[in-house]
Amino acid sequence: MACRISELVIKCRDPQRLAAFWCEVLGFSVLDTEDGVVEIGPPEGFGGLQPTLIFIHTTEPAASKPRLHFDVNATDRDQDAELERLLKLGARPADIGQTGEESWHVLTDPEGNEFCLLRRRLS
Repeated sequence: MACRISELVIKCRDPQRLAAFWCEVLGFSVLDTEDGVVEIGPPEGFGGLQPTLIFIHTTEPAASKPRLHFDVNATDRDQDAELERLLKLGARPADIGQTGEESWHVLTDPEGNEFCLLRRRLS
């Protein structure tokens, strides 16, 4: 038997704002809010195929270079259309030394956390 990731906990300055951004990006909904902690997840809720995301308020400064980031894939449109949508939601392009030949886009969320938009579309 093996483990499965059920939740990812993200420390942030504004849990409501970041949760709202990731709800829009991933098509998630707010599952629970308690004491400033916001949990979001897929329509089936906690325990489904995808992990939930839990946003917890912190006043600690962000680490200079996070060791973990998300990769996302569009499910219903091509990469260019998804990039445009993500930018309208508040994502920003990030330069981490790309050559320009990559098949993905490096972005940051509203708090500066890096994530990548991959080319391949998932259904």
